[in-house]
Amino acid sequence: MNLGLSKFLSPFRVIVISYIVAMFLFSVLLYLPISSQPGVTVSYSEALFTSVSAVSVTGLTVVNVSETYSGIGVIFLALAIQLGGIGIMTLGTFVWMAFGRKIVLSQRMLIMVDQNQIAFSGLVNLMRGILFVALGIELIGALILGTYYLNYFDTVAEAYYQGAFGALSAFTNAGFDVTGASLIPFADDYFVQLVNILLIFAGAIGFPVLIEIREYFKSKDRSFRFSLFTKIAVSTYFIVFVIGVIGLWLMERNAYYEGLSWHQQLFFSLFNSATARSGGLATMDVSELTLASLLFISALMIIGASPSSVGGGIRTTTLAVMFLTIKSFAMGRRDVKAFGREIHQEDRQKAFIVLSVFVVGLFLAIVLVSAFEHSSEIELMAIIFEVSSAFGTCGLSMGITPYLTLPSQITLMVLMLIGRVGLIAFLFSIRGREKTSHYKYPTERIIIG
Repeated sequence: MNLGLSKFLSPFRVIVISYIVAMFLFSVLLYLPISSQPGVTVSYSEALFTSVSAVSVTGLTVVNVSETYSGIGVIFLALAIQLGGIGIMTLGTFVWMAFGRKIVLSQRMLIMVDQNQIAFSGLVNLMRGILFVALGIELIGALILGTYYLNYFDTVAEAYYQGAFGALSAFTNAGFDVTGASLIPFADDYFVQLVNILLIFAGAIGFPVLIEIREYFKSKDRSFRFSLFTKIAVSTYFIVFVIGVIGLWLMERNAYYEGLSWHQQLFFSLFNSATARSGGLATMDVSELTLASLLFISALMIIGASPSSVGGGIRTTTLAVMFLTIKSFAMGRRDVKAFGREIHQEDRQKAFIVLSVFVVGLFLAIVLVSAFEHSSEIELMAIIFEVSSAFGTCGLSMGITPYLTLPSQITLMVLMLIGRVGLIAFLFSIRGREKTSHYKYPTERIIIG
């Protein structure tokens, strides 16, 4: 029996099940009466949706957090965000090590799956590094924002409460807020926006990148070499960010931006490009943007952040490998190269699998939600935007989340779960055991394209 169970519970399935258990656990905690404001009643479906959104660090919500949850409820929400942002296995490994336990092979396999790694070496050090780097960045962000918020809030406690939750939400790209209006109250405060943009960058760029940067500054050897992953992830992330800034400005300069000063246009473009990659925070009502901009932001949400980060989407390296593969094919080359290295054939195959499954899943989800909402007046663009936000674990919304029917909300919850664990891990969790074929058929070419 145990042997059969161990065969069924592959590392990929254990990770998926762990996130599902965490989502249900926090849904119960958020459903407790002590988690709600006096006189406020939260249904279990609302608590479950909020929990799934928090653990998947998405930010879509069917309730207003500041008006619905008590201080205890916000603590539960913050714990769910922290767990989802850093990763279940990262916190689990830290607790395990704190009790002096040895990390065995099976646990290393879970760590490897949870953090999307491809090798066993250095996993424990990676977990330790992720935890300390993440908590360090969040603490610095909380102190900076909390101190600055003394200019906005009446008490020191309220200022640092807002700063701590804001730093956590921005770094984990969770998109939640306790202001009641995201960052719209700070639409003209460029310092607050800049700090949040930097925190979003830090969380979305990828934990291995942050650790390599830390090692670079700690290393006395100036010949330190960044990995190919770091070079591709960082370059792609910021290329897409710049394209996002320019694209949004071009599409909105004669629409929403018309009449605004150059610095207002710049920061609206900067912040929207940054937050659309997985951040979920907003300095404006995105539903007021043009149709072209909404589609463009949907594409940015689909691209998402880097692998082994707090963000979702198809990920930056997937986009880069796809582009480089197409470029090599167009130039008549069989190999795919970047930064003086050749990209492995298996990684190229994974990139196209991720894109294909993501596109199919996105289309099916849009069709399902449209079917569930056929009797409502919700526009197709709002549905496309909402589904892209859920699948990319971003959290931006055109305001339709609370008005969706339960089947639509369940669809979004499934998308948020898949977006958090990652498509590759999810596909491995549902596929059967690999079987060895004892014979081969003759090979024949077919027409493609």
